[in-house]
Formats: sequence, C-alpha cells, structure tokens
Amino acid sequence: MPPLPANLSPGSDPVPEDPALHHLALDLSQTMAAVHRRGWCDGTGGNFSCVAQRDPLLLMMAPSGVDKGSVVPEALILVDGAAAVVRGEGKASAETLLHLAIVEGTGAGAVLHTHSQAATLLSRWRDPERSQELAEADNPTGAVAHLELEGLEMLKGLAGITTHQAAVRVPVLSNDQDLARLSSNAGPHLADAPYGLLVAGHGLYAWGRDLVEARRHLEILEFLLEQRWRQLILEGLSGKVSEGRSGPWS
Repeated sequence: MPPLPANLSPGSDPVPEDPALHHLALDLSQTMAAVHRRGWCDGTGGNFSCVAQRDPLLLMMAPSGVDKGSVVPEALILVDGAAAVVRGEGKASAETLLHLAIVEGTGAGAVLHTHSQAATLLSRWRDPERSQELAEADNPTGAVAHLELEGLEMLKGLAGITTHQAAVRVPVLSNDQDLARLSSNAGPHLADAPYGLLVAGHGLYAWGRDLVEARRHLEILEFLLEQRWRQLILEGLSGKVSEGRSGPWS
C-alpha cells in the first residue's frame, strides 16, 4: 500500500483517493455489518480494526460509541500507534490500546472484538479474579485462567490446526478499566493464544494475518464457545456437573 499523505488531520476523509484504503474500508464496514447481524455486537458493543499501514503503524477502525452494524466506509477513522485519531470524525475506543498490543505482539493484520452471549458468559464464569486457586495464590490483576477447547472438527478452521484431535487453551484475562494495564497484561499470553483471548465479563478478541483470516478465526471461536456452554448445560442436565467441580477449566 502506498504511504498516506503527510498532512493527516482529524476531520478529513479517512479514505480519500487511495483505492487500497477505500477497498479496505469497504471490507471492514461489511465485516462489521455481518458480525452485527450475528448478534455478536449489539447496541454500540464491539470494536473492529485492521492495519491500514505498518510503518508508521495506522489502524482503520470504527469510531467509539456507534452502532457497528451501520458504519459506512466514509465514517471509519484512522488511529496511530499511540491510539490518537489522525483522520476521520469521532473518538477512538479506549480498547484501541488492546488492538494495538495484539497487532504489535502477533503481527496481526486485523483484530475483531465481540460481545456475544457465549463469550461473555464463559469469560465471566471463569473470571480469574473469582478463581479460588488464583485467589489463594494472591495473584495480581494480571492473573489469567484458560478455557480449553478440544476434539472438535471446527478447530481446523484455526490456522495451523489440521486435525480434530487437537486442543487449544484460550486465555481469560481479568477485566480492567485501565486499558494500558490490561493491554500490558495481555502481552505475555498472545504468542500461545489460539488467535483469540477472552476478557472476563467482556467478550472475545480474535485476530488473523488479514481481515479475511481474522473473520474466519472469529467465527470459529464463537462457534466453539457457543458449543462449549451448550455442552455444559447438557452435562448439568445429565448430572455430570456437581457443585465445586472445576470441569474444563485450568
């Protein structure tokens, strides 16, 4: 992609005459609308980004506080590596810092954050701050739990997995309104994460080398999370889950 003009300024059209930027903006707008239709970012929930430029780093995103199902390409903003808006109208989400940490820590080309029922439910259930084991160890806010997903054909939708006889461990981080601290806490867990992580009571962050792969990883992980909590319901109805049993958590 050719470099962006040097005279970037807030309020200017984020996708002016650059065909590559315009195509990227259209793809991101359509992706957000598709995710919204799935019920994974109701209200003004969720935030979505893709890399518009690597050096210096620029992310294309939706502005904060808007319905992600109706964001047209022209309404997208560009933010720099310090999470400052350099082009377009509106504010950047505070969670831009976590997007930047994921991009910088994994080389991802896109990061998609959803607030689905399954992701929020499972992450809240396994909030590290509520874990007895971690509480006894007196872990700080950066404590992490893991949700294990295994034995399912859909795992093969994650890059690098070629068999259903696989298992992944999705990190679950404690939520934190200090996004700089939350982003820092996420850093050590990104390399081993299966292209996704959960923030307790908040939802899923999924990523990939580009927007197409990130969307696939998001759909796969959302399917696996949905299947997991339904499985837990069936186990409960069958009497296989008793009070105090840790089940799939580690």
